[in-house]
Amino acid sequence: MRNFIKHTTCLLTVIALAAGCSKNNDEQVDTEYPVIDLSASNAFPQQCGVVKRGESFTFRAKLSDNIQLGSVSVDIHNNFDHHSHSTEVEECQMEAVKTPVNPYLLIRSFPIAGGSKEVEINQTIAVPADVDPGDYHFLIRLTDKEGWQTLKGISIKIQ
Repeated sequence: MRNFIKHTTCLLTVIALAAGCSKNNDEQVDTEYPVIDLSASNAFPQQCGVVKRGESFTFRAKLSDNIQLGSVSVDIHNNFDHHSHSTEVEECQMEAVKTPVNPYLLIRSFPIAGGSKEVEINQTIAVPADVDPGDYHFLIRLTDKEGWQTLKGISIKIQ
């Protein structure tokens, strides 16, 4: 009888400890990718868009996530060799393949306020006057707080 009571007590203790260590069921598990929305009329740049050397343009997009945004960055680099990482269906008119002399390269992160689920990014980007004109990629990388990442690759021209 004493063994039965000991085993029962041990079993109940283990069950109580396991229940006390269980994960909070109120926490939402994030399994969704964040969203980069360029469908607004003022979103820029768009696929096949044009920016000018020696001028600035404003990068505008709506960014959202089901739980919380983390970070956003852009990567602008030449596409003089016609490589591809476009995520768009529409094809752009390409110039002839060429060797870069002074290509534009920009890799920049932009801040997102902590706790945000949705932001409209509005950032000015300057294009130097002396960069090679031609075909470029404008890549947007959006990462949520959990680490899920969405990439939007569009083709632009610098004139």
